[in-house]
Amino acid sequence: MDIRQLNYFYTIANEGQITRAAKKLHMAQPPLSQTLKSLEDELGVTLLERNGRQMELTKAGMVLYEKAENIFHFLDETAMEVKETGKGFKGKLSIGCVKSCFSKVVHPIKEFRSQFPEVNIDLREGDTSRLTELLHNREIDLAVVRHPLEMKSFSSHDLSDEDYVVIAPESWHLGNYENEISLNELAGLPLLLLHRITGVGQYEVIMNQFENKGLEPNIVGECPDVDMILGLVHEAIGATIIPESAIKERHQDNIRKLQIKDTTIISKSSIIWLKDRYISKSVRSFIDLF
Repeated sequence: MDIRQLNYFYTIANEGQITRAAKKLHMAQPPLSQTLKSLEDELGVTLLERNGRQMELTKAGMVLYEKAENIFHFLDETAMEVKETGKGFKGKLSIGCVKSCFSKVVHPIKEFRSQFPEVNIDLREGDTSRLTELLHNREIDLAVVRHPLEMKSFSSHDLSDEDYVVIAPESWHLGNYENEISLNELAGLPLLLLHRITGVGQYEVIMNQFENKGLEPNIVGECPDVDMILGLVHEAIGATIIPESAIKERHQDNIRKLQIKDTTIISKSSIIWLKDRYISKSVRSFIDLF
């Protein structure tokens, strides 16, 4: 088994058809089919089975596919490391960022661009669950995320903690609640909360605070997008509880910010990247700006 055979097998598995794989590899179909058969004969197993018009991985094929993927990632990262040795910064830096953390990355991106103008920035948005998936798939180099988060696969650089605050419509008459409000008082208001599509997130952190005080909040809406939540607050549909930096430069009119007076809910955030992945010079330099 050699790299050429492995690449052919990997391409067939990704394309799902010999015909499409041959087209992608710019070769004729018969020699590609023969190469797959030779590889299967050498290993003594069936790697791909035909299901209608599609080629599907067998259990043995899945093992080889995962190993091949790791090998190709390693080769790509090795080539990157060699090219970077003794050279300046070029190429692309792919950054994932939770939307509520965006204010944390604006200045570092601006500073990075001034230092390394030949590096293009590819910025992706998503919740923490989606960004960790992009990291595992090696579609982004690093991500700025909110906790809680399973950290087993990642290295990290922690960012400064911040308090959760209440954002309420300016039109609401909140009586004596000028600058702060209690959880008990909050429980009686219609609330709109950020809620991750998958996994445990800020929603569970906030709900635990209410539960610890024996309170049942009036949740009228949930959404994974902080801009949508703030847009609804702007229209006086409800109040929300978000990390303080999430409100910066967003929807500043027709809303008011209040501190939570009888408890402190802390939001933790980090820059994360895969532990087993080569970290380029540009990635390290970007992290150093925080």
